Amino acid sequence: MSGALFITATGTGIGKTLVACALAHQARAQGRAVRVLKPIATGFDEMNIGETDTYNLLIAAGMPITAETLTSCTPWRFKAPLAPDMAARREGREVDFGAALAHCRASMHPDHFTVIEGVGGTMVPLGARETVRDLIAELEVPAVLVTGSYLGAISHTLAALESLLQRQIAVRAVVVSESRGAPVPLAETCEAIATHAEVPVLPLPRLSGGARPWESAPSFTALIES
Repeated sequence: MSGALFITATGTGIGKTLVACALAHQARAQGRAVRVLKPIATGFDEMNIGETDTYNLLIAAGMPITAETLTSCTPWRFKAPLAPDMAARREGREVDFGAALAHCRASMHPDHFTVIEGVGGTMVPLGARETVRDLIAELEVPAVLVTGSYLGAISHTLAALESLLQRQIAVRAVVVSESRGAPVPLAETCEAIATHAEVPVLPLPRLSGGARPWESAPSFTALIES
């Protein structure tokens, strides 16, 4: 089996999509067949598909942008930029956790490397009881935890990591995405997290702009090959 990774984070706007796109892009460069999933998305503007995380994931995976691929990648799309359960209620809908879990399982092919991106942070509610952490645990795939280097990131990271480990989720690595205006150098934040975390801690410096910034990301191939 080519395997799968679930990309989660300490919060929203941290860099999950950048890391997920980099993993998909680098796996393709290795000659692997790649699938991408972001089963649930909020703040999704159907009139500006090119600005969505789903669009970037599909581009990084070398897939066309069609109604079919958008739905296959992200079946549950909500307009409000809120937690999924709150965003769904505003549309008179709900997140069917069982259906989301089944969709992810059905999309994970043994011949493909599958990159699954969560929504928001690790403990974001998906429905009445379930969280993103529950989805990762039920899928039984390794996680990559993405965090920032902002003030407070160390505490947030260690709390999120502990939460994942409590559910016996295998954490492949912590990726520290450099925050704009961070109070200390990126390397110092990585070192501080690594002192307390028993998993690899990888730096992700701020990347130059452009349509596909993930193409200039540092190598994460060790995560793919583990």
